[in-house]
Amino acid sequence: MNPTRRTVLLAAAAATMLPSSPARAAPRAAAALQPYASYWYPDSLPSGSPGTGITWRSLKSWRAADDPDLAFNAASVPLATRFTPTPANATARSGQARIQSLVSFGPTSSNPSQGSATADYYAFGHWAYVDELVFWGGSSGEGLILAPNAPIVDAAHRHGVPVLGNIFLPPVAYGGQLRWTRDLVQKDAAGRYPLAERLVAVAAAYGFDGWFVNAETGGGDSALGAAMLGFLRELKSLAAARGQRVTWYDSMTVNGAVSWQGALNGSNQAFFEAADDMFVDFRWTASSLASSGTRADQLGRSRYELWAGVDVEASGWNKSVNWDAIVPSGRAHVTSLGLYRPEWTRNQLPSPRTPEDFHAADDHFWSGRSLDPSRPDATDSWRAPAVSVADRSTVASLPFASVFNTGHGLRWYEEGAVTSDTPWNHLGLQDRMPSRQWVVRTEGGGARPAVGFDFADAWRGGSSVLVEGELDAPTVVDVYATRLPIGVDTVVELTHRTDAGAVNVELAVATGEPGVPGTTPPYSYLPVNSVNGGLAGDSVNGWQTATVRLTGLTGTIHALGVRLTATEGPVKWRLGGIAVRDAVETPAPPTGLRVTAASGGDLRLAWNPAPGTVRHHTLHRVLPDSTRRFLGGTCQNAYFLGGLQPEQGERAARFELRAVGELYTSSAPVTLTHPW
Repeated sequence: MNPTRRTVLLAAAAATMLPSSPARAAPRAAAALQPYASYWYPDSLPSGSPGTGITWRSLKSWRAADDPDLAFNAASVPLATRFTPTPANATARSGQARIQSLVSFGPTSSNPSQGSATADYYAFGHWAYVDELVFWGGSSGEGLILAPNAPIVDAAHRHGVPVLGNIFLPPVAYGGQLRWTRDLVQKDAAGRYPLAERLVAVAAAYGFDGWFVNAETGGGDSALGAAMLGFLRELKSLAAARGQRVTWYDSMTVNGAVSWQGALNGSNQAFFEAADDMFVDFRWTASSLASSGTRADQLGRSRYELWAGVDVEASGWNKSVNWDAIVPSGRAHVTSLGLYRPEWTRNQLPSPRTPEDFHAADDHFWSGRSLDPSRPDATDSWRAPAVSVADRSTVASLPFASVFNTGHGLRWYEEGAVTSDTPWNHLGLQDRMPSRQWVVRTEGGGARPAVGFDFADAWRGGSSVLVEGELDAPTVVDVYATRLPIGVDTVVELTHRTDAGAVNVELAVATGEPGVPGTTPPYSYLPVNSVNGGLAGDSVNGWQTATVRLTGLTGTIHALGVRLTATEGPVKWRLGGIAVRDAVETPAPPTGLRVTAASGGDLRLAWNPAPGTVRHHTLHRVLPDSTRRFLGGTCQNAYFLGGLQPEQGERAARFELRAVGELYTSSAPVTLTHPW
């Protein structure tokens, strides 16, 4: 990559430009309990001293048993299996181009392990189009090898997306030192590559899926090129044995020099053959991609194991791209697509930016200017992923539930009531997102309402789906593509609220696929609530939950949606939750809640997991007046609480920990009292 494409990341090589934050140290050191995402140098460290908030570590010295933050950084959600429904439009294809996304979620150093107290975060939700996520980052002044933090891996895995850590050996112009490349590929006395083994051990301990190898430090020779190839082969062999993968970046060539090819050719073919995939540098042309695809075919490899890089860091959907060179609309796709820094959708927004602003921009980027994957805008110069790539889903087993929690919010809600007014982000708490944001079908050409995530109110978590507009015709909103079996006891629960107007709500259920891509699923419509006296549900804090039996339906649910018919407008209607189940399941409580380290108002907590399936855990503080305040949630069995203060007259803080199941049912609490 050209150095100018890394301006933001590589500026962090200068410690003086990093945000101030406490240095990481042993877990019981004062004011140093906050766990952060891990990063390392291969072996030798820079000369001098690290900047504020930076800890220099050697990967060669890492051992899981000695890692004080492993419990906070290890992902817990297994990689889900995906299926591909009939595409939402006539141009999206399955089995051809795939999408790799290279994202910097935060700085290399001082990146909290388990979220933070701000809603201003790249809470990505269009996982349905992504096949591989790279946790991008690294700098010469902080560290070169990055392990993704657990919330990102847990969210990605819930959607069936593997996540790769990043190995970044920077250009000399940005502080890269060739000794770090040599450190990475060093051999031991037995002729093995010890850091290949260490990288695989890190990924296994942390629960992510492999490594992205990006060697861009110039000055190497053919001996170094041969050593890198041997290292890559061993890394791939060890990774494959643990179910991990390796992607190579088109930078170093087989002669050891750094020379970005923009193609698969004789200069980098050996590295491609030693890896699972290769990111093709931005220098590609239509002819170089065509020849690359042909060469991959001749090697007996899939041409879609080549990611053609598109740099969107600076201009996002305004980027001029020769799309027909990658994903032509009239013939087979040429290669796959690698998107470099799509978090532009957040970064380009003026401050202060709201979660709604971010999701509106992200919908534009991934679904296109029309904001509807089923109706692409043919005049849009930005060929959004939804136009070319079929979406996937992981909603294939019962029980299934979603409260449309995007993984960040301005407040935290429980049953429609605010239990914390602190902004937050934690992607591990994100639900499985609707794969098509947002397919809206109006009868007879009626006006399309606005549909999107809203953060002004929620049933649980931080967000709900808001439908707002005149609704001058019956309107169907597709919600989930599924493969859910229908049994004799299967029901669907819908939690919703009408804030303005009056609307008849029906559940849309399809037990088959559309016959043609881009057409409506064969929905049956079942009453949820009717302004004329249909089914009614329980009302809590203005939210109504209705339980709908699937009378007359058998087989498998292929799609779920809602049909809204306004009787008074304009309408403002919220969808707060959906669940499909045979029975109500409540998890057992965790045990052994304990404080493992304390420093003033900072605590590290740990517990023993409950048996059975647990979606995540929630922590509350019980205040002197017996009300409960939400402190945070996590999929891990450890959590950091920072900056706690005693309430007036309080001698000890009281905490409650609960296990939360797939249906958002909570266990009985396990309690802890910590004296001030």
